[in-house]
This record gives sequence, C-alpha cells and structure tokens, in this order.
Amino acid sequence: MSYTTTTTTTSLHSCFLLFCLLSALSCVSMFSGIETGDLEKRDDLFPQILRDEAVARLYELGKVSDGKGYLERTFLSPASMRAIILIRKWMEDAGLRTWVDQMGNVHGRVDGANANAEALLIGSHMDTVVDAGMFDGSLGIVSAISALKAMHFNGKLEKLKRPVEVIAFSDEEGVRFQTTFLGSGAIAGILPGTTLEISDKRDVMIKDFLKENSIDITEESLLKLKYDPKSVWGYVEVHIEQGPVLEQVGFPLGVVKGIAGQTRLKVTVRGSQGHAGTVPMSMRQDPMAAAAEQIVVLESLCKHPEEFLSYDAHCSDSTVKSLSSSLVCTVGEISTWPSASNVIPGQVTYTVDIRAIDDLGREAVIYDLSKQIYQICDKRSVSCIIEHKHDAGAVICDSDLSSQLKSATYSALKKMEGDIQDEVPTLMSGAGHDAMAISHLTKVGMLFVRCRGGISHSPQEHVLDNDVWAAGLATLSFLENLS
Repeated sequence: MSYTTTTTTTSLHSCFLLFCLLSALSCVSMFSGIETGDLEKRDDLFPQILRDEAVARLYELGKVSDGKGYLERTFLSPASMRAIILIRKWMEDAGLRTWVDQMGNVHGRVDGANANAEALLIGSHMDTVVDAGMFDGSLGIVSAISALKAMHFNGKLEKLKRPVEVIAFSDEEGVRFQTTFLGSGAIAGILPGTTLEISDKRDVMIKDFLKENSIDITEESLLKLKYDPKSVWGYVEVHIEQGPVLEQVGFPLGVVKGIAGQTRLKVTVRGSQGHAGTVPMSMRQDPMAAAAEQIVVLESLCKHPEEFLSYDAHCSDSTVKSLSSSLVCTVGEISTWPSASNVIPGQVTYTVDIRAIDDLGREAVIYDLSKQIYQICDKRSVSCIIEHKHDAGAVICDSDLSSQLKSATYSALKKMEGDIQDEVPTLMSGAGHDAMAISHLTKVGMLFVRCRGGISHSPQEHVLDNDVWAAGLATLSFLENLS
C-alpha cells in the first residue's frame, strides 16, 4: 500500500526480510508448482470455480481501468463504478444479497443457518495504485466470492453457522485524496466526520466528489456506516504477500502473524543559500550536506538499532531484539530549493517511513532519530523541523483465527498435493492492509498468497493460477469449518 512517487529512495528492507525468512525457514517446501494431474476430476476441489473462473475474473477486473494501456482504478472513478457493477454481479451469482454503501463499498451477504449470529466479514480492496498489478486487493475479493459460489453450488451456503459478508472496500490505497482506508475506515468507525472535507489536488472535497456520483453523504450518515462490534464475529483477508518470502521458502500460502506499525515523518532542513563557486567550504551552512548525514544516520540506526538505543523501562532487551528483526526505514522523497546545479540549496525536505512490529520500539527509534537529526543541525548551523504526518499502530492477528486459517491452508494443500510434511509458514506484513482499519472493530486474520518475485504495485505483479486455486480452496475450507 503506497501512493508516493519517489525521486530518491533508500530502502532498508533486509532486516524485515530476514525476520520473515527466519519465521518461515522451518516451512521450506517443494510447492514450487502444484501438479494438477487427476485433481480436475475431484468434485471437492472445484477447479472450474476456484481456479479457472477465478483467474478469468481477475483478468477481467484487471482490464477495468481509467488508464489507457495501464491499470489505474481509484476511489469512485469511472472505472471503479464499472468495477462495482461487475463485483455485484459476481456476488449475486454466488447467491449473495448485495448493496453499495455511501462510501462506495460493495457488500454481498448470506445469512446462513442463523441470521442473528455474529457475522464473519471477509474481503479486500478494489481500488489500485497508478500502473498497478491486477492481483493486489482483487485476489481477496475474488477468492471470497469464489469460495462462497462453490458452497452455493454444492448446497452448503444456507448451512453456514453464521452470516458471512464479503466486502469490496472502495479505497485502501489513498491515491486520489492522499488518505488511506476510506472504505474500511468507514465500516470500522475510525473516520472522523471531517474526513468529508479532505480535498484532492484539484481542491475537490470528498463530499462533493461523492455528490457528483449521486451519493449524498453528511457527517452524521458517515458515522452511521460504522458496524456494531456486537454484530461482527471477525474479519479475514486474503492478500498477495507483496514480498519474496513465500516464493523463497517454496510455499503458495502463509498465515500472517501481524502487520507492522508505521510512522511517516517530513523533515525540513534550512540553511544559507549561496553561490556554488564563491562560498568557501568552511563557511557554508549547507542543508543538503546536513540532510545527507541525517539519512546515513537513519540507515545505521535502522540496520543496527541495538547500537543506538539505550535500555530502560521503555526500551527493553526484547524490544530491541524485535527491532533488529522487523525494523525497516525508508527515505522515499527528497527535494531541494532552488534546485540548481550552481546554487547551494537554501532548503532540503525529505520524508522518512519507519515500520516495526513493536510500537514501543518504533517510538524509541523516532525519539533517537529526532535527537540525532537536531544534533546534526546544531553542528552544521542549520535549522530543522520534524513533522509527524502519519502514525498507525501495529496489529497482531487473532491467534484463534490464525490457527483456523493455518488448518484451512493445510487441508487445502493436502487435498491438492497429498501428504504434507511441512508446517504452513507464518510471517509478518510490512505493508498496511484493510485489516489494520477493521482491527478497531473486531478480531482479524490474514492469509498471504505467493506472488512472483515478491513484486507488487507493478504490471509485473503475478500469481500462479494454481496458487489462486489454493487460496480459494483454503478460503472454502475455512468457511466450511466456521464455528
């Protein structure tokens, strides 16, 4: 999940990748590609629904775009409106009752055998980044619908022990309005009423944009979109991994243990603008040199936090160990003023993205980094301003849901491959997902699906047909064994 366009990037992902690999290494398997053989003849595997039709739908949805020659489908754009019609048709084909709420979320629900029981929510987002891949978000929607269609086909849909509701969230990426989770945030009740006043780059507010799409919404009606926590049993999301771990360990599916917390900073360094040829080096107050030193310090801190952080009541040994395996930091944007080759800059601005599974550890890193930034500014006689642009706490997935997802994955892969000796991998997510927003409403669980090369947010994003099948079959197994 990302919507920034970068000019200079320093990506420190190796520690996080190492942590995920260590979590999954005991699960190294030979699932490089599942052989179909006689599997197509087995009625309990539903290859026509869970693989063939699901893959065809992913490709069909991948063509629903506002861009010519590339995939772009942002919040309630013309392409999103066409996608809503398509997704509703698929939901109804699976035997679900459908509707669209005032934030553009598409809902499909079946009451099962007990309409008054707490409902399971399952889904993902239908919006994309610019020049996107076709599996991010869409796979979770299609897998859920396909699994329920298989149950509808074999007469088990009405026998579900609790209501199941598929939701295709309208906005997770935050491309147009630069704010994430508009769809799931409304359902979770974490969006303040003032959200409707947020404007895009053309100064069009969300409420006016919704009105253009014949959706008249007020602050009061936005707040009413929140689900009653007492009516919800839990939330499950199937999503491509967006990383290389599952491919590295040779497994098509993995269970997510948690989602890293995230902080975004904007750092502005101001110095003395001057002529590149006439100001002696010893007399310069150069914000570019100061920013460069700060970025190198950031890299060192995030690679080796144990060498920088002090141990106290707020930063224990376990916290530092957690940071050593999950902390990643990125400088994704940097700009200068006046940005001329023969001018010492007067100002440099850059962004910092810090992610870790331990919230206290992340706060300790931010505190130490801020201290180091100000020290460098004082040393170089420049000024610094650090702005906090975004903070999201880490989310730990529910242990019971995770256990059920692991059992469902094992069951699905055993049906497809035969006897399975290896443990289903468990791993962390460094990217944000709708599950982060929904965690404010109910317990959450996530299932990751292998993607080629770990590539995402790119036209090169790809999931094997049989991995789509495995995801659908695991979802089906999970639904069939709902308590």
